[in-house]
Amino acid sequence: MSVEKWIKAKTIEEAEEYHKRYNYAITNPIRRKILRLIDEGKNEEEIMLETNLTEKQLRYHLKILEWGFCIERKGNGWVLTKEGRIIDKIKK
Repeated sequence: MSVEKWIKAKTIEEAEEYHKRYNYAITNPIRRKILRLIDEGKNEEEIMLETNLTEKQLRYHLKILEWGFCIERKGNGWVLTKEGRIIDKIKK
């Protein structure tokens, strides 16, 4: 289901699920750092170096961020969605 569909949730349950996923994705400080690094144009290897994460750990966090509507795949990399722009409002 696309982000757009979730934002225009037709039921309270859909809206609650959207908010649950989004909140879970952004409440973790490592994932917020990953969002900032993606925003800076860092690739997965650079993100692993800056966060001291293994490839498996990074993939997990990226999956959560994608599941939470914060990032999307673009070519071989990642970009922030409108929802991922929350990092502009959160202190480092």
